[in-house]
Amino acid sequence: MLNTNTAKIGFIGYGNMAGATARGLMLSGAIKPEQIYACANDYDKLCRKAAADGIHPCKTSFEVVETCDVIFIGVKPYMVEGVMSPLKDVLHGKIIISLAANTYDDVLEEIMPSAHHVATAPNTPVSACEGIFICEEENTLTEEEKAFVHELLENLGLVLWMDRDHMGIGGVIAGCTPAFVAMFMEALGDAGCKHGLTRPVVYKLIAQMLAGTGKMALKSGDHPGQMKDAVCSPAGTTIVGVSTLEKNGFRFAVIDAIDQIQNKIHGKA
Repeated sequence: MLNTNTAKIGFIGYGNMAGATARGLMLSGAIKPEQIYACANDYDKLCRKAAADGIHPCKTSFEVVETCDVIFIGVKPYMVEGVMSPLKDVLHGKIIISLAANTYDDVLEEIMPSAHHVATAPNTPVSACEGIFICEEENTLTEEEKAFVHELLENLGLVLWMDRDHMGIGGVIAGCTPAFVAMFMEALGDAGCKHGLTRPVVYKLIAQMLAGTGKMALKSGDHPGQMKDAVCSPAGTTIVGVSTLEKNGFRFAVIDAIDQIQNKIHGKA
């Protein structure tokens, strides 16, 4: 029976999302650096990253598979078949967790039918153990393996199991919007700087404000509109800012950005 104390965790591909996942697992204390193995196309670059993170660099994907119990697929979606197909005969009984966007169970099953696999959609805040892992309900994990995967990923933040029809948009909301939030932080930082705050101070204020607002929403379960109204006093300062955002199409810009991402995913853009 697998447990986090002894499981060996592998990464095939060690880019941004794979690295964020590995670092989050180590930061949480659930997995020690010596339990993690990774391979990547650029071995020299991998060795530098591995030295920084304290993990084992591997020269080939076969080495990762032979060594590890749980393997994360950390390559781009278009590379999954080319990278994983040559491994299909050595994946029997391995737990495969795909980080590749929009690569669902049916695709994984066709490529590696002997493996026990699940498709996921994570976001980069997993590196701080405050992220999201959306997992596809349709998968080939046993109940015991599913429980282990849930326990493992829960160290990184919120874990949600979704059907395929909703996983795509769920992944967009969870995975793409940290970039939107970073832009919002940057804009607020510019505003704070314009009015006299130093960058280190204003960014710390903004980061804590966002973290606190998110935690308050999760804890209270209040509707976002209710949370907004609670800050907006009649004839006060906040409602002036809110009305200015409305005048400049704040809500429409956010909704349209999601629409355009969906269009891109579905080949309409």
